Amino acid sequence: MHEFSSAAALYGKGVFTTISIHERKPLLWEKHWRRLSANAVKLGVDLSEHSEEATRHELEKAVSFNGLDNGRARLTFFDETPSSVWTSGGEKQTALRITTGNFRPLPEIFKLTVSPHHINTTSPLAGVKSCNYLENLMAFDEAKSRGFDEAIRLNERGEIASACMANVFWLKSGKLFTPGLKTGCLAGTTREFVLENIDCEEVEAGIDELKNADQMFLTSAGIGIIAVAEFDGRSLASDPHPIIKLWPR
Repeated sequence: MHEFSSAAALYGKGVFTTISIHERKPLLWEKHWRRLSANAVKLGVDLSEHSEEATRHELEKAVSFNGLDNGRARLTFFDETPSSVWTSGGEKQTALRITTGNFRPLPEIFKLTVSPHHINTTSPLAGVKSCNYLENLMAFDEAKSRGFDEAIRLNERGEIASACMANVFWLKSGKLFTPGLKTGCLAGTTREFVLENIDCEEVEAGIDELKNADQMFLTSAGIGIIAVAEFDGRSLASDPHPIIKLWPR
């Protein structure tokens, strides 16, 4: 077994997605599978032995076995092919791991700040949901250490890209905006769902746009669609907006 000398164990070579489970069914399954497949191709992770039908079946089995009615599931494909740096080679092996759990707990007053850790749009991992996720986690933990619940990450050009573990939308003068993919943000499945259902402009904008926003929203499968209450200590409007109603409660 080459598990501990694999490309996944040594270098984090793998792809994952987190899926919302509602009434034991995965939401936006087709979007998640499409992104998983595209990301796997970018990283050279072989999914040829893991069809969409078989993977969904394994997910539904895990959800049923764990008695998860509503929550989240993470699907991770690990490249367990022996690393060419540490071994003499071996056959391609890709393992699927499924983890299930409750939705992320959220505070009543969700506080957002700006992260000092930037996103590099020139990185080959930009926009890829890979197992090499430590930068995101470090940015998230740094925000938490300052008493915030999440943080906005800018790219090297100073443009708004995303939160550490979510996409961001903001409302200004009645118009909804979100960063375009050229900013290095992840092409989130919930983000895509919002864009399909609500009029929204994709932009490349600096942080001043958020400083002057009337409302802000974060989207991801793990948290759904939520309104931000405070941005760097500034209270935001709490008026109901159609974006919130898109997600099942």
